[in-house]
Amino acid sequence: MRDKIFSQQNDLVDFTFDAQVADVFDDMVRRSVPGYQAMIEMIGLSVKTYGQAQTNYYDLGASTGATSVALSVNNIHANNRIIAVDNSPSMVKKCQQNLALSKHNIDVICTDINTINIENASIVVLNLTLQFIDPNARQALINKIYQGLNQGGALIVSEKIHFNNQHKQQLMTNLHLDFKRANGYSELEIAAKRQSIENVLVTDDKKTIFQRFNQAGFSTSTCHFQCLNFASFLALK
Repeated sequence: MRDKIFSQQNDLVDFTFDAQVADVFDDMVRRSVPGYQAMIEMIGLSVKTYGQAQTNYYDLGASTGATSVALSVNNIHANNRIIAVDNSPSMVKKCQQNLALSKHNIDVICTDINTINIENASIVVLNLTLQFIDPNARQALINKIYQGLNQGGALIVSEKIHFNNQHKQQLMTNLHLDFKRANGYSELEIAAKRQSIENVLVTDDKKTIFQRFNQAGFSTSTCHFQCLNFASFLALK
């Protein structure tokens, strides 16, 4: 279904992942996030290298299930469970519908990712999720993920990022706006969504993300993909 949520003048409230958003989310993210499909493909490829047999794969902030599908269809290991977690009942319902025809090794759970236990994990993914977590709670979540990962396991984080250089930040912002326009969003839709989401989505810069990985104890971390102001990071235990 095509995203037309912000196509009319309405009283704006903070962005939420409600039923209206769940219905159009796949279209919204494809038209709003540069490189989104490549992010998903890279997550799928990571399973072959970092997945381990008889372990859990976690998709934290699973939304409509694209990441879980990528983990499932690319998995070459034995006896794995994919645990898809989201705190939005509407998103969970849509995720369950999308995964109904996928392999039967996926559990979809509706709960806060800050409260779920991470155990016997070889892959954990936060795909466009950490940016919606309270910044003061992000380090604790990364620490918990690290503790729940097996040795050699991988954390993959994809995020919208910001740049401390004002000129570079403006350049990337302008290019991102052009990307949205090229994908059919009007000036009204772009402005309305930006106003709705600015208090909900709080970005980090690359340095902060790497510092979180280091503080948690990850031995290696790198930015393995970037398209404009969206980047994916790989951290290994």
